[in-house]
Amino acid sequence: MREVRQPGSPAAERIQWVEARGRGFSFAVPAGVSLLEAVRQGFAAQGFVSGVASFKTGALGPFAYVMPALSKTPEHAAFYSETYRPDGITRLSTATMTFGARDNAPFFHCHALWTEEGGPQNGGHILPEETVIAEPFEVEAFGLDGAVFTAEPDPETNFKLFGPVSAAARSATTDRRAFALRLRPNQDFAFCLEAFCRAHGVSRAHIRGGVGSTIGACFTDGRVVEPFATELTVTAGQIAPGVDGALEAALDIALVDYTGALAQGRLVRSNNPVLMTMELVLEVLD
Repeated sequence: MREVRQPGSPAAERIQWVEARGRGFSFAVPAGVSLLEAVRQGFAAQGFVSGVASFKTGALGPFAYVMPALSKTPEHAAFYSETYRPDGITRLSTATMTFGARDNAPFFHCHALWTEEGGPQNGGHILPEETVIAEPFEVEAFGLDGAVFTAEPDPETNFKLFGPVSAAARSATTDRRAFALRLRPNQDFAFCLEAFCRAHGVSRAHIRGGVGSTIGACFTDGRVVEPFATELTVTAGQIAPGVDGALEAALDIALVDYTGALAQGRLVRSNNPVLMTMELVLEVLD
């Protein structure tokens, strides 16, 4: 399996996780409000301060983002590009978001693909502080009770990364068992989730959210993304018994690599190791 050496020592626990309760819901975000504030309001209206979200459409402007890039120093295995601020309205085609807290304030981590006004398709990491909603759109969300995604320094990667931490139960209405997860580097995305579900007695689960990076990508149709630094969004995912009864993860993703190339499809269940992080929620079905 491919591997990228990180600057720090690997943590002994390769999956950061918290079991929680949760509930799916949707909300509309209004024009003229920052994406961060609109998401905060949408979660708060349902009694949540953290969770994950996804949207298949959306119009943003002003809009700011970065892409994956090679690191110029040995302090990081990969880094971010300069900040891009395209003119006009940018229209999203797929996005997933982890919503939680950074420096004791609401924050999100969001990867997406989009089309810039008058320009080509593109993708990357949306900057919360500089992105405003241009037209109303719908957000599908899953709120967490008992866990909060919190950005903390990660000695292994030298980044400040979202990971789930336990939190006091709130008054939010929930109807599902859930696990908030952060997968650490250099372990296969699918195999890691399958092993986690087996260890915790989960036979079927739906993946909510899904924001992170893989070391390139290998798809079931034979395509291979060779550039090692990517930013990835999970477009659909589930874990369920396969034809032989063993658990299998089906992971449909979209990504941009550090050359700016886009790719979408289903990942093979091997040789798709995490580069920096992978944040998601497992909604337990049974």
